[in-house]
Amino acid sequence: MPVVPDRVARGLQAARTAIETEAAAVSALADRLDGVFLDVLIAVAACEGHLVVTGLGKSGLVGRKIAATLASTGTPATFIHSGDALHGDSGAVTSRDLVLALSASGETAEVCAFARMLRERGIPVIAMTGAEKSTLARLSTYTLDTMVLREADPLNLAPTASTTASLAMGDALACALVVLREFDHHDFARFHPSGALGKRLLGEDA
Repeated sequence: MPVVPDRVARGLQAARTAIETEAAAVSALADRLDGVFLDVLIAVAACEGHLVVTGLGKSGLVGRKIAATLASTGTPATFIHSGDALHGDSGAVTSRDLVLALSASGETAEVCAFARMLRERGIPVIAMTGAEKSTLARLSTYTLDTMVLREADPLNLAPTASTTASLAMGDALACALVVLREFDHHDFARFHPSGALGKRLLGEDA
């Protein structure tokens, strides 16, 4: 494809707009850390089992990262793909667990089906969605609102601002739990013995 200067300039502007849109979406989340967020925080801290994170597509990829961040900062967490959950993996979820389900629309069929199965088993579900009146929200015990005004891409279609907002909300939950659990850098070092960060932290502990 030939490089057209005007198109390059418009592409650069789209890149700037994307960053500004995603920054605004994340900033808006701060005002939503209300009573529901506090209820979720307490529920996760009191959970005797695992926080099982689930999602599909881009939300699933974000869910994997949220689960990894939680696990590395003192909250037992794991990820189950919503599609796999409908083919037997739901059996890994026990009555001691909580489930965090991600879906921007709140209507992802597999995520909703998994949430419905969990509800029938009496297992609490935390919805992370941009649609508070969605099917997923109705099936859930708690709903974390990650609504965005628009996606960051020029077509307003690709999961961009919505996935960034979900990722930020997951990080916010993990950070709050670090404080609640009094998880410190010594604990972090024990979970990260390899790599440059682990070696530096373990060196500080010596």
